[in-house]
Amino acid sequence: MHEYFPTVGKLKYEGPDSRNPLAFKHYNPEERVLGKSMSEHLRFSVCYWHTFKGLGSDPFGGATQIREYERASDPMKGAENALRAAFEFFTKLGVDFWCFHDRDIAPEGDSLLETNQRLDRIVDLAERLQNDTGMKLLWGTTNAFSHRRFMAGAATNPSPAVFAYAASQVKKAMEVTHRLGGAGYVFWGGREGYDTLLNTDMKRELEHLGRFLHMAVEHRRALGFEGALYIEPKPKEPTKHQYDFDAGNCYAFLQKFGLLDHFKLNIEANHATLAGHTFQHELAFAAANGLLGSVDANRGDLLLGWDTDQFPTDIRDATLAMHTILQVGGFTSGGLNFDAKLRRQSIDPVDLFHAHVGGMDTFARGLKNAAAMIEDGEFAAFLGERYAGWDGELGKGIEAGELTFADLEAYTMGHGEPKLQSGRQEMLENLLNRYL
Repeated sequence: MHEYFPTVGKLKYEGPDSRNPLAFKHYNPEERVLGKSMSEHLRFSVCYWHTFKGLGSDPFGGATQIREYERASDPMKGAENALRAAFEFFTKLGVDFWCFHDRDIAPEGDSLLETNQRLDRIVDLAERLQNDTGMKLLWGTTNAFSHRRFMAGAATNPSPAVFAYAASQVKKAMEVTHRLGGAGYVFWGGREGYDTLLNTDMKRELEHLGRFLHMAVEHRRALGFEGALYIEPKPKEPTKHQYDFDAGNCYAFLQKFGLLDHFKLNIEANHATLAGHTFQHELAFAAANGLLGSVDANRGDLLLGWDTDQFPTDIRDATLAMHTILQVGGFTSGGLNFDAKLRRQSIDPVDLFHAHVGGMDTFARGLKNAAAMIEDGEFAAFLGERYAGWDGELGKGIEAGELTFADLEAYTMGHGEPKLQSGRQEMLENLLNRYL
């Protein structure tokens, strides 16, 4: 069988003293952490779009990375070659999951019928490759933002015909995700937003988006698809403002349209910082509201201020992320998907392995650090002490809704000025550094 990465064999764990750049120093898939293996905790996934279709282009220049599988004259032959290259990569890297957009794996035809036939042909191959390798699909999704028909959005488009086209595309993508045993399906509203309110009926567009997602829920039920449905928050880019701005905005939207029981969130680190939040904040908000489903693991460059989708290498961020994820019991259907791309100057195929090794080792260290923080219990003990008043008579009465403003005024009159306590931020930040 032809190899697309002939210079790389199956990657192995060699431990922290290894100097082999193509070996894991911290990610040992079989190592037990808090009763589960690392692979079970982290559920690493490779994204198809950046890894195999992103070739180094940016807003100021075209592709810089040349891949053998892209050289086929027939677009469908090229799509099949790319899929075979992807599964070779997955296997050598040693991940368990992958993710894709429908238009990543199969190019569009001259009609929706031809496009669907092309997608079915590629999914036939994907199904065989999954069976041969044991790879699983973490989630599928739809590219309803690149084609010019979606220049004004998909579900929020001013044209009902475009709405119908987007619905048809999502219908098919959900069906092939179900066929491939996907653990979930993601909705990312790439152009579900606006560039100017001068040409936007926001109320109507939000109502259309709500209707669209209800239709997706209905189709999920009709299919018998048991995978999770996710919404991926992002504040801007490519539009000036997107309706799924951040986790809090998505929560309000789901509440308003009666969708809370059907969706969770796919949180991306780079999208969090674009919204003016930290990665940990978005995870914590989602967790606090029962919405934490899956994670796109990457990072941005705060000096650039746009969606750079770089591979994660920040041990502190990974530790705080895994601490939040572990505290709510870890992943169920979701996982850590590397929605990240090589830098424009990283042009060799082997750079894909270097990038993923770094990201996987980063989150392996984050997992071990977070597990140690939980096992030691110092952070939990501090929080317990800081909020101890809420376990007393006054706090319990407030939380239970048993006390009125008049009751609380009487309490304050009788007890005087409240006693204050230090937040100990510096001490806690120093304590965190001990685990890093």
